[in-house]
Amino acid sequence: MKHTLLSSPLQGFTDFRFRNTFNKYFSGIDTFYSPYIRLNGKLIIKPAYERDILPKNNTVKEVIPQIMTNSADEFLFVADFVQQLGYKELNWNLGCPYPMVTKRGMGSGLICDPNKIDEILDVVHTKTDLTVSMKMRMGYDNPEEILAVFPILEKYPIKNIAIHARIGKQLYKGGVDLESFQRCLEQSKQKIYYNGDITSVEKYRELKDRFPSIDHWMIGRGLIADPFLPSMIKADTTEYPDNKLEIFSKFHDTLFHQYEQALSGKSHVLTKMLHYWEYFSTTFDNPHKTFKLIKKAKNIKAYEEAVSKILTQ
Repeated sequence: MKHTLLSSPLQGFTDFRFRNTFNKYFSGIDTFYSPYIRLNGKLIIKPAYERDILPKNNTVKEVIPQIMTNSADEFLFVADFVQQLGYKELNWNLGCPYPMVTKRGMGSGLICDPNKIDEILDVVHTKTDLTVSMKMRMGYDNPEEILAVFPILEKYPIKNIAIHARIGKQLYKGGVDLESFQRCLEQSKQKIYYNGDITSVEKYRELKDRFPSIDHWMIGRGLIADPFLPSMIKADTTEYPDNKLEIFSKFHDTLFHQYEQALSGKSHVLTKMLHYWEYFSTTFDNPHKTFKLIKKAKNIKAYEEAVSKILTQ
């Protein structure tokens, strides 16, 4: 069975600069999902959202835009916008776990309202021919919530449902709930993609053995932490290339310079890279020490020295 790997969208991380830089130095990802577009009641696309999905800004093979909304009008507005840019699919985020989102009845906070989901999908499928796919958690409060949504989704030609095997209120804490995910597979007639805690080749192999019917796998935080992971999964190897640090160093420097050019103020660049190193550091021998070195750097020169020390030790 051919396995497809997808990059899960992570707000603040997987924008076009990251996607392009990843694609320049690494491989293995077949499709990238862009971080969600959110309108907050105003039918205006922010310039940052537009920049992120403009075809001319993306050098990767395939990008699928994503929306987070609980409004049919917003959905239609974004659908029209992405179609004008040449996109044929829009992914609907019912997975975001953060309280500032879920309290407003969006992201995973909307899963408990099947009627609202039905209402939005009905309008969207009546008024646009854009393909709709879904990114979901299994619920916000409990993993049974999604089961009540499946009969609704089966009324529509949903392309696929990527399910993160957690509930919203977990955020990213605790492990994935594989038994509840298995229940989703048994009860849904839709095409299901798996998402959640693919952090190593060994972990991927375990999941593949556990869910032999799954052939689309979505990698989120694991991709940022270890950009070598997708190609290693595809090659079915746990061996890193001999020049691992050299490749990572080029990747890091390109990413750093991209943000140095895009962000105003050195402190913004340092903060941006600090967030990436929260993930990068986990794949080094001493993650705590590695991250501490980055955290202590209060200016660009100190940051570059810290990175150099980490990559040459």
